[in-house]
Amino acid sequence: MNEKVALLEQLRIDRSAPSDPAFGLRRLRRLVGLGVSVTVVIGIALLWRSRQGVPVHVAIAQDAPAAPTATHAAGSILDASGYVVALREATVSGKGIYQVRDVLVQEGQAVKQGEVMARLDDSNVHAALVQAQAQVKQMQAVLTAASVADEDARPIFLRSEQQLGDGLISQDTFDAAKATYDAVHAAVSVARQNLLVAQANVDVNLRYEDDTVIRAPFDGVVTVKTAQPGEIVSPQFSGGGGIAKIVDMKSLEVDVDVSEAYINRVQPHQPAQIILNAYPDSQMPAEVIAVIPTADRSKATVKVRIGFKEKDPRIVPDMGARVSFLDNAPQTSSNVLRSSSGVVVPVTAVQATGETGTVFLIKDEHLQRQTVKLGPQAGNNQTILSGLQPGTIVAAGDLEKLSDQLRIRVVQ
Repeated sequence: MNEKVALLEQLRIDRSAPSDPAFGLRRLRRLVGLGVSVTVVIGIALLWRSRQGVPVHVAIAQDAPAAPTATHAAGSILDASGYVVALREATVSGKGIYQVRDVLVQEGQAVKQGEVMARLDDSNVHAALVQAQAQVKQMQAVLTAASVADEDARPIFLRSEQQLGDGLISQDTFDAAKATYDAVHAAVSVARQNLLVAQANVDVNLRYEDDTVIRAPFDGVVTVKTAQPGEIVSPQFSGGGGIAKIVDMKSLEVDVDVSEAYINRVQPHQPAQIILNAYPDSQMPAEVIAVIPTADRSKATVKVRIGFKEKDPRIVPDMGARVSFLDNAPQTSSNVLRSSSGVVVPVTAVQATGETGTVFLIKDEHLQRQTVKLGPQAGNNQTILSGLQPGTIVAAGDLEKLSDQLRIRVVQ
């Protein structure tokens, strides 16, 4: 028992003893050493991670399809999507507020220019026409009476004029006779003008009555019927007034939006090819009608109009369509017999900037930036005309995070 107590006494710290400066220095050295060790460990971890490289996905450049042969007139240099639109369409309506009496057309019905499509209630207009015709008859009677009075007053005036020359009547008497004759003669002119006004009023009411008969403004097909007998229609009110909508099927075309970066590949009268989404197996020859000289700021696109070279009854407005703009360069033996036209890589492997782009080659676990010349894009594939060889491995994915000479590691 005494031995254990003695051992405990030996282990007890004597706090009354003066502090040793060397002890604090040794403690500081231990702390510094510990910090250096942690820094070294972190540096080794970062070095190991950098040697592992940034993970990236890769793609292999493949041979592009063979160039057009003698049986093809041209090759696609740009693809775009759009919709079928009608250049000539109209919502047929009356010129004023009317009640519909009869609608003589149905949706899908073909109509000819001038064909009656609907009739409006003309009761008020007809009453106004009858009134105007009655006014014409009244003015004709007034003119007849004025003409008779003028014919009766003329001999009296001529006699008074002769009597004044012979000195048989005074000047005052003659002046009174002349004033009466002038008034009667002027009444004839007034009656004649009133008759013309009444006749013009009849013409106006005839036109009003003709407006109650709605005719087709051109040959077309009724696509929408918006009114029924008994309804009140008027073109003055938003969302109302239309009786039917007709479309000229001969004026159908396709409108597409082309990116500003590729609009230089499109020219007026350039050959094109249209494939409707409803008929993916049918390729319809087409031609560029015009490139609209304005850009959409929000979408950075330019509108292009494409016309069908052959009319097809299957084509209807608002159909989705894909347009391939064809190379209109003349085909020669040198370019027809080419076996390849560049390579193809996924679009995610290219940073496009107009006609050129950037790809990142995989070289010894590092990236190498390469500028290439771009060709047409088809779906998820991008054709590269020059700057890249078949079989070359390139990075794919989010290229914004990559840089030249960056160390990488390939992931599946």
